[in-house]
Amino acid sequence: MAYVDLEYLKKQLNIESSFTDDDAYIISLEGAAEEVVEKYLDYPLKKYEDNDGKLPKALVHAISLWVSTNYAIRESISNVNLTETPHSLELIISLFKDYKINKE
Repeated sequence: MAYVDLEYLKKQLNIESSFTDDDAYIISLEGAAEEVVEKYLDYPLKKYEDNDGKLPKALVHAISLWVSTNYAIRESISNVNLTETPHSLELIISLFKDYKINKE
């Protein structure tokens, strides 16, 4: 289940909806982003769904940030000097992290 749809991600990436060459790649990034967020939280995203099956907006944004970053930077090594922006992925996800030892 994709929590962030392709149209939303294309807006995030500033890609025209008519450009479809990268659609499959963007969709695969969205799936990977969900896995990354789940691993960071140490819980399935399903735990954070509301009654309509939607995630909190902050987690949707975290998924979108991960997709955006990895769409723009496709290599693990870069010669560009990058700096992390405040309120980035880790900060947003940490707001939802449950540090209890006993999981339900």
